[in-house]
Amino acid sequence: MSYEQDGGQNPQKDAEISAQKETVLKQLLSSEARLRLNNVRMVKPDLAALVENYLIGMASQGRINSQVTDDQLKQILMSVQQPKRDFKINRK
Repeated sequence: MSYEQDGGQNPQKDAEISAQKETVLKQLLSSEARLRLNNVRMVKPDLAALVENYLIGMASQGRINSQVTDDQLKQILMSVQQPKRDFKINRK
């Protein structure tokens, strides 16, 4: 059985993948953007993982030429998030 098929049952392999992701993200993100992504990870880990995978995918396709700034990361976060719906109930 290969590691890809074990469904994340190998903690050592998971740690290696996580370390590789961190290394790539350090190269991709400015220090301010990395700090923002870490803050997002504390509050919304699913959103942070989605953005990390998006950034790594874009970099692997060669679509990111320079470090992602904090402002660019804000734009990515806003575009990825589902818009919040406001409901107003008027009672008479």
